[in-house]
Amino acid sequence: MTGGPEPISAVAREALERELADLRTEREAVAVTLRDGGGDQTGDRADQADELERGTELDRLDRRIGEIEGRLREGSVAGPARTDAVGVGSSVTVRFGDGTEQTVQIGEVAEAYDGTMVTADSPLGRALMGHRAGDTVAYATPAGRTTAVVLSIGAAGGAA
Repeated sequence: MTGGPEPISAVAREALERELADLRTEREAVAVTLRDGGGDQTGDRADQADELERGTELDRLDRRIGEIEGRLREGSVAGPARTDAVGVGSSVTVRFGDGTEQTVQIGEVAEAYDGTMVTADSPLGRALMGHRAGDTVAYATPAGRTTAVVLSIGAAGGAA
């Protein structure tokens, strides 16, 4: 996002911790179905293919678990969200091209629909990242390109 460790909001942390717990449970269930490598190898090719598929699934689960653990560590090191430039965890008040104003939260994951949540990888979120109050950003919408002016920035949960 901004090149350094990004802070993580409490909502995003909770969603990632929930996903991590689910992945660990799923990994444990897959791991117990794999043979121990030694012993009888009398299964047919379908059994062997099934075993390879479970091994591939185990690798996928391990990669995602590692990604989440790394992100949670990074979020802990990053400290609170900056308030001088937009980043993950920022609360940003913007004025859109049509003159309306709205305060949005820049989040990492969209775990539940919230009209004020904008993910950092959405068109508006990407456009806002790294900008400061007074900056005008342009981004794509289904109706075409539009602009928004950053009016103020604050930490998530606080006033912008």
